[in-house]
Amino acid sequence: MKEFFKYVFATVVGVILSIGVFFILFIAIIIGIISSIGEDKSVIVDNNSVLYLNLDQAITERTYSDPLSDLPIVGSEGKKSIGFTDVIKALKSAKYDDNIKCIYLNVSSPNAGYANMREIREALIDFKTSKKKIIAYSEVYTQGAYYLASVADKIYLNPQGALEFKGLSSQTAFFKGALDKLGIEAQIIRVGTYKSAVEPFIDTKMSDKNREQVTAYVNGLYDTFLGDISKSRNISKDSLFQIANDYKIQEPKDAEKYKMVDGLKYKDEILDELKSLSGTSKNSNLTTVTINDYAKNVILGSKGNTNRTKIAVIYANGDIMGGEGSNDQIGSERISRAIRKARTDTSIKAIVLRVNSPGGSALASDVIWREVVLSKKVKPVIASFGNVAASGGYYIACAADSIFVQPNTITGSIGVFGIIPNFQKLLNTELGITFDGVKTGQYADIMSTVRPMTAGERLIVQNGVNHVYDSFITRVADGRKKSKAYIDGIAGGRVWIGTDAVKIGLADRTGSFEDAIKAAAKKAKITDYRIVEYPEMIDPIKALLENSTDKIKTYYAKQEFGANYLIYQQIKTAISKSGIQARMPFEITVN
Repeated sequence: MKEFFKYVFATVVGVILSIGVFFILFIAIIIGIISSIGEDKSVIVDNNSVLYLNLDQAITERTYSDPLSDLPIVGSEGKKSIGFTDVIKALKSAKYDDNIKCIYLNVSSPNAGYANMREIREALIDFKTSKKKIIAYSEVYTQGAYYLASVADKIYLNPQGALEFKGLSSQTAFFKGALDKLGIEAQIIRVGTYKSAVEPFIDTKMSDKNREQVTAYVNGLYDTFLGDISKSRNISKDSLFQIANDYKIQEPKDAEKYKMVDGLKYKDEILDELKSLSGTSKNSNLTTVTINDYAKNVILGSKGNTNRTKIAVIYANGDIMGGEGSNDQIGSERISRAIRKARTDTSIKAIVLRVNSPGGSALASDVIWREVVLSKKVKPVIASFGNVAASGGYYIACAADSIFVQPNTITGSIGVFGIIPNFQKLLNTELGITFDGVKTGQYADIMSTVRPMTAGERLIVQNGVNHVYDSFITRVADGRKKSKAYIDGIAGGRVWIGTDAVKIGLADRTGSFEDAIKAAAKKAKITDYRIVEYPEMIDPIKALLENSTDKIKTYYAKQEFGANYLIYQQIKTAISKSGIQARMPFEITVN
């Protein structure tokens, strides 16, 4: 009887909790709908305004219109974000806006890749040609923050603050020891000397080849990092290198001593300077407009452009997978459908494929590649690479007429691999679970994860991986107009930095996203056009409801693991991947 009441009580509690969750979601949706009313209303920009450029928010490929971003909903990130393209459009508009007198750049720890940060830097440099000033201030500058702030006319640091300037590093977590303790064997099939995506699961340190490529691209990133700061601050690259190498910036006064900042000031002093620059009296309140609101004005203003001639920008952002994907995942169905739509629309004269992806499913990559090839036959297709366009991310774009990269774009990684986990020891030895059964042929249970692969099975899988790799380098050779032998020589899974990719022919030139759009217009022989963006953004409320379970799991996993969530995610991703992968060597984190 006790057990009966226990189960009844548990059921009642479960029902109550479920009702509570659905009630919260219902309220959230209602609030979201209410908050979205008037979302398309523009913000009035008063005279003598300061454009408040907050770059600590997530800087994404596209601006997500999320009415739930300010609500405390489990599974919703609850953070502001803005697309880097909208930042650039807003800065270009502000350059000519008489109501905008200057920019207040506030950044401590930007949530963006170095390639996108470089595009924003270039837009800020262009803004300065208007003779309007940029003032940067922060209590703490991380290296990424300083990279952005270094373009400002004046950089100020809080007298008790900190400026991080120590050089770049990249670290990889290796899981072999943990897998051994758990009794899990990662069975690896790969092609490519540098295809080190599998290394963390079969070794405890970097291979020599992997160390070689990581050293090359980290040094490449650092060279661009120092070079850009050197031009902005008029400090030689050698001096900057020495400042970082010797860790000379340990206190705020050191940053001022080595001319990394122009002064040590408190916020009230910054506000006074901004008032002076904007023509605001000292006793009046400063008039500001956020970059998010100002960008919204620019976007709404562009909706008045009804030009029939169009260029389609197709965003391919995130891991590549089969199916529909999401705003942060490249679903082969969703992206290929968007490319097909742009191809068959006669009013669209050119396509720009914007890629920011470490790769993923080789099959899904090939599906998207096919649509690019078909589109190229009827209209120009230009690829623009963001922070990373590697492996499958490179695959989907290799057929484009031209490929644009930033100097610090990470690309290449032309290689293929497969991981088949073997849980036999974990299940048999640790848990006492055994398996037995029958089959109609020796390969009926190929890909089983409860026993080791046989030699025959390994050969079959290796042949499959070899076939995908051969198709991959063939696609690249055809797209880049090179021989297969040449592509094979620079492939092998090796990662390249943007400048090197141009030198070896994997890309055509370094240039911004806007440069890619201009090149598309030139190739299509059009001068007057408007931009249309694909695929359509997935409604945030719909996405929350459809993926609420996964989002809640992710939320609590992040709370539990904290800074170690990335390691947990890498293990989970590797074990869960099915099929042959064309993916980056590992999750690159450069500090």
